[in-house]
Amino acid sequence: MKKSILILACTVLLAACNKKEEKKESLYPEVKKTQAQLTLELGQEVFDGKGMCYSCHKPDQKVIGPSIAEIAKIYKEKGASIVDFLKEKGEPIVDPSQYSVMKTNFAITKNLPEEELVALEAYILSHAK
Repeated sequence: MKKSILILACTVLLAACNKKEEKKESLYPEVKKTQAQLTLELGQEVFDGKGMCYSCHKPDQKVIGPSIAEIAKIYKEKGASIVDFLKEKGEPIVDPSQYSVMKTNFAITKNLPEEELVALEAYILSHAK
């Protein structure tokens, strides 16, 4: 009888040790982002990072260049392409008097991958009111 209890205890112990740890469910399930959200995040990352746009453009106020909101409004109204402008394939339509200042940044923007330029345009246009 004692051997049976000992064998049973060992079996239960082995079974417990060999049992794989169950995956615990998170209290906060992972939220999947839409492609549009990912594009806007990339656009903001480029704007605030290697695009260096932040140094001259602010969301709602003119600093060196026009505000992002003003750029978005005018480009949406005219149906123009910010990507073309950043590749030097489009005319300045927001504030042509600042074009010479902006022109120095084309060395950066012309070399950005197409995906980043499209994301940057989406980010800027998202500020339209």
